[in-house]
Amino acid sequence: MRTEERLRDAIPPRTILLVAGVLLLQLGFILSYVGAFHSPSPSGVRLAVVGPQATVQRLDALPDDPLEVEPAASEAEVRQRILDREVSAGFVVARTGTTDRLLVASAAGPALATAVEQVVTQVENAQRRTVQVVDLVAPEAGDARALTGFYAVVGWLVGGYLAAAALAIARGARPATLQRTLIRLGAMVPYAVLSGLGGALILDEWLHALAGHFFALWWIGALLTFTAATVTMALQVLFGVLGVGLTVLIFVILGNPSAGGAYQAELLPTFWRLIGGALPNGAGTEALRNYVYFSGHATTRPLLLIAIWGAAGLLVTLAGSLLHLRRAAQREPVSEGRHARHEA
Repeated sequence: MRTEERLRDAIPPRTILLVAGVLLLQLGFILSYVGAFHSPSPSGVRLAVVGPQATVQRLDALPDDPLEVEPAASEAEVRQRILDREVSAGFVVARTGTTDRLLVASAAGPALATAVEQVVTQVENAQRRTVQVVDLVAPEAGDARALTGFYAVVGWLVGGYLAAAALAIARGARPATLQRTLIRLGAMVPYAVLSGLGGALILDEWLHALAGHFFALWWIGALLTFTAATVTMALQVLFGVLGVGLTVLIFVILGNPSAGGAYQAELLPTFWRLIGGALPNGAGTEALRNYVYFSGHATTRPLLLIAIWGAAGLLVTLAGSLLHLRRAAQREPVSEGRHARHEA
């Protein structure tokens, strides 16, 4: 056997293409994570300000626009807007003295609270004033750096797309019958329920990282798991084994660094800031934090977004399967005709 034939026997051309795809995913992983995290800086952070118009203008005119300043009538209004997730922080200028107050909610992301503090402190120092930081909502004792929700979302999404990928490995990426497609989709429902339940038990009952929100954690986790599974199935039906790579691209390479975990959206470069709120990773992280720490305020949009992804995955899986089966049926008579002529 010649060297070329031995190489083809050991590494078929199709395998070379798959390895090339893996290499691209690997480089994309490095590019996305380093690109998102290598130089975090605030941009457009919504800040409610109680104080003179001159202070509002000064904060709003900072270079590179780190703050999006919104005037407020009172400190009580600022506090409520932070708790309602309408703004990220608030600044209250003292009527007497030189010590002003910066209101933050570090449970929404300590990195963001620290960044706002640094920006405001620089402005205050230039005016020979000082700032007192008041943390309205701090992370729970078991939720260091408010990252528990983010890692839980990652776990649920990974479970969803790995479960769907495992079914594809067992019986092919494109189901041979519509019944098999329906069974696969149906199997993901109890899997998602168990996935959400297991995550809730770990987070609430065992580790006490996000205590007191068992049922919310359960069903948010179930929704995320099912969404990841249906999206993975849809991509597999459309693109075969390449669909798994596309799933990794969406949920791991693009979704995780833009989700607002270690660095919140306002600290990320433009590309990651724009896609973060449109992907299930970012929506799940936002929904968990807002439900656990802010009495469920501003959770409708992220939960609806996750549901839309899940429904889209479900519909595309069904439609893609029907299209694939129809094409296979159209090819079959042609193949049989050729076979009959060959025998004749």
